[in-house]
Amino acid sequence: MSMNLVLRKYHRLLFVLVAIVLFLFLSRVCTVYNLRYTSILFLAFSFLFLAYITFFTIKKWRIGEKYRIPYSSYEFYIASLLFALVCVVGILEANPTKPDFAAVFSLLLFYTVVFVLIKVINVYRGRKGVSLLSKIFLQRLVFFLFVFGVGRIIIIIEEYGDTDALLLVTLFYFPIVIFLIIRWSFQQIKSVLTLKKEKTKTELLLLKSQVNPHFFFNMLNNLYGLVSADPALAKQLILRLSDMMRYSIYEGGRELVPIEEEVDFLKNFIELHQMRYRKQIDVKFTTTIQQNYNVMPLLYIILLENAFKHGVENLRKNAFVHLQLHAAENTVYFSIVNNYDATALSTSKGIGLDNLKRRLALGYPDKHSLIFTKENNKYKVELTITTL
Repeated sequence: MSMNLVLRKYHRLLFVLVAIVLFLFLSRVCTVYNLRYTSILFLAFSFLFLAYITFFTIKKWRIGEKYRIPYSSYEFYIASLLFALVCVVGILEANPTKPDFAAVFSLLLFYTVVFVLIKVINVYRGRKGVSLLSKIFLQRLVFFLFVFGVGRIIIIIEEYGDTDALLLVTLFYFPIVIFLIIRWSFQQIKSVLTLKKEKTKTELLLLKSQVNPHFFFNMLNNLYGLVSADPALAKQLILRLSDMMRYSIYEGGRELVPIEEEVDFLKNFIELHQMRYRKQIDVKFTTTIQQNYNVMPLLYIILLENAFKHGVENLRKNAFVHLQLHAAENTVYFSIVNNYDATALSTSKGIGLDNLKRRLALGYPDKHSLIFTKENNKYKVELTITTL
């Protein structure tokens, strides 16, 4: 369970426990410095808070865990009123024998009044449909008042030369400040990492959305010429194409798909092109899948499409496309070899390979290898992916 979930689920319990510990600590300090009535009040309120949380726990057990007892603003007002009452008693009891404590209680009373006023104004504006202060602003305000408020208390105690009280407050103050600073630092680091992850995810979705139009744009151009020349063949191709569109839309939107589904998609693509071309094509697809790993969808279709587009389409005879896929030992190896007509190569650069390289860089950083080889009018691409 994450820290945020714990805080949301047990915020009332944690608030009351912190208040109890704080009141017991203040009661002990007041006892040491002979502020008897103030110490008794702090102690009494500690037991009152303890009784409250016991009652609340029993009530929650009776109605069941699945029902959530909503947080009430009155709890905040009652706690603030009780604390303000103790501060007033502390001011009266500390004057004039202990002016340092009187100054401390006056400062605490001032902060309590400020928090209550902010709460009242914000609740009133919230009921009118406009929130006066955001949650982030309130958190920053609380941190500011705590740091500078308790710092001011330390200065007051130091001015009056009360070393014992200074030691107690300092031991209470600095660990909390250090904890808050460390917590804030971790939150900033987490925010940066989350933002980077979301940016990567958004870019991957954008690149994935570019794969489908790129592929189907080429196929629809080819089908356009077949509609009038061979309507029966065009109908078969459209049906095959609809199956491929269904996969690309529903499965292509996922982060990962089983490698066997990608293989079936490639086989459908090959059958679609074999039906479309009116010439003999030597197509071989060898697969060895020892374990059905999950990979990013629509990775290999770009390489296969390029093999047909730049190889098969420009050759009148002896065209071939040989594919091999091997999945074992947390590695997926894919290679594709096709021959081509060197005199008919296009100099224009499409978006397909750039898209593939970027997707691999985002999805498999330092876990992939993409090698291109040209030799004797043969073009070979080898893509190796580590799945772990």
